[in-house]
Amino acid sequence: MSEQDLSLHPADLARKVLQYYLKEGKLPQLPEPLPPEYQARAGVFVSLKKGGQLRGCIGTFEPVRENLAEEIAANAVSAAVRDPRFPPVNEKELPDLDLSVDILGPVEKVESKDQLDPKEYGIIVRRGSRSGLLLPDLEGVDTVEQQLEIARRKAGIVPGETAELYRFKVTRYPEKKGRDF
Repeated sequence: MSEQDLSLHPADLARKVLQYYLKEGKLPQLPEPLPPEYQARAGVFVSLKKGGQLRGCIGTFEPVRENLAEEIAANAVSAAVRDPRFPPVNEKELPDLDLSVDILGPVEKVESKDQLDPKEYGIIVRRGSRSGLLLPDLEGVDTVEQQLEIARRKAGIVPGETAELYRFKVTRYPEKKGRDF
């Protein structure tokens, strides 16, 4: 992978990583030094859609890798080949996918669902070791109640069980249309 690839928009970087991974079977070597915008650390989710339908989504709500470039690269591959809800993406399928990268802001605890807004904030619902996360501004999720119900279900937290609520904002980087690869 070239230094020029790291000057790409985050979703384009995710695509370049996937192209390499699906062809070579391993993550590409990221060039050093990284541009400043990729040296930060943050949680990252990579989403794949095919024909407008979810095809894979994997991420980390806190950074687990050295930098943003590594976080995007690892989560792009995981979304493509490790999301248990879908069969692995193959190289021929990649041109039909639209990628989006969400970079998470700080997570803050909230005391009430009145502090939530599904268009503005993602949420984490936690009870003990169980937690469920839902990104903000998802199609078909229009109310706080819908957002909470989905996040609770993901965590295995049944209605009526108390849970801690957290919110976060994301910077969403959808793939730019008219890509040339």
